[in-house]
Amino acid sequence: MKVPEVFDSIRPFEPEELPEVFDRLIADAQFRHVMSVVYPDISFEMLAQKLKACTTNLEFQKAFAYHFLEKLMAKASTGLDMDCSAVDNQRNYTFVSNHRDIVLDSALLDKLLIDSGFATTCEIAIGDNLLSLPWVKDLVRVNKSFIVERSLPGSEMLRASKRMSEYMHFAIAEKKENIWIAQREGRAKDGDDRTQPAILKMMAMGGEGSNVERLQQLHIVPLSISYEYDPCDYLKAREFQLKRDDPSWKKTAQDDVDSMRTGIMGYKGQVHYECAPCIDEWLGSLDTAIPRNRFFDMVAAHIDQQIHARYRLYPCNYIAADMLAEKNALTDFYTDEDKQRFLGYLNAQIDKIEICHKDVAFLQERMLTMYANPCRNWLSAKG
Repeated sequence: MKVPEVFDSIRPFEPEELPEVFDRLIADAQFRHVMSVVYPDISFEMLAQKLKACTTNLEFQKAFAYHFLEKLMAKASTGLDMDCSAVDNQRNYTFVSNHRDIVLDSALLDKLLIDSGFATTCEIAIGDNLLSLPWVKDLVRVNKSFIVERSLPGSEMLRASKRMSEYMHFAIAEKKENIWIAQREGRAKDGDDRTQPAILKMMAMGGEGSNVERLQQLHIVPLSISYEYDPCDYLKAREFQLKRDDPSWKKTAQDDVDSMRTGIMGYKGQVHYECAPCIDEWLGSLDTAIPRNRFFDMVAAHIDQQIHARYRLYPCNYIAADMLAEKNALTDFYTDEDKQRFLGYLNAQIDKIEICHKDVAFLQERMLTMYANPCRNWLSAKG
């Protein structure tokens, strides 16, 4: 399929471009080093040969990403599953999810879509702030990512947003791909997942017709991602204290690398993905006279309710909610043994934090909030 040239700088690589990109990757010293770490028991020559044998992006994902994720989750989790009974694996969708991990949210979704019988995986929206290294930019575009341009002045940002929206509509309608995009820019540090209306406004820049029709053309499916344990919880708590103590504090590039590595390799316990029904029918039920901003606020709130209602909660979520409320309202959902285990986990995570004037009470409150908010939102969504 011929993809319009206007999308060339942001779209994933097409199959005919892969041999040249593979040659660039194979020649890159940093890429070679990363592959030796990820696959320590396989020679790079064999990996390069396997890479060159991939003729499509999906083949690359199945040859490399799928098996890496299987091995990773066998070590770093006690189980990974998805309930996609609300959608049709013969169709393609735009999955809008809460944001738990920079790398794994979309990667695990790809694996789960394959396991669930979908014909293809997802094209992935990824911010250009994560793509400073040329080989990383090459690799993510091989892995079916399209680029969200964030570091642009105002007028150019508007044009870039429209182009990205038009690309998303093209990918759904013409390429028959799935799409994954996070409900907001950046992860919710406190576990309080909320859809930014600005994301939806961007998505409605492409397509044709009314705002309802433009969103319907993307076939949006709210997707809920639940981790039993967030391996980055202590890094987020550390960041909260550093920003509290020095409002001008900013993360370094090394902080981002540490967060990505910890998120990928750290222990997660159970991980659950769950699809809500596609919102096309719900969108069609809305009054067409709703003012524009009110419309996007309503769609964001509906997506939030659908995501929150499908969280899988674990004992740690109920325990954290009870501890912060200083009540025992949720003890039907956990045991004393669960509580002692979770408190031991919290203390071990807080012990990992090395900062000046370490405020243990504040750090514990921040971590408890991260685990309590999914429970609070689930209770609210369930009425």
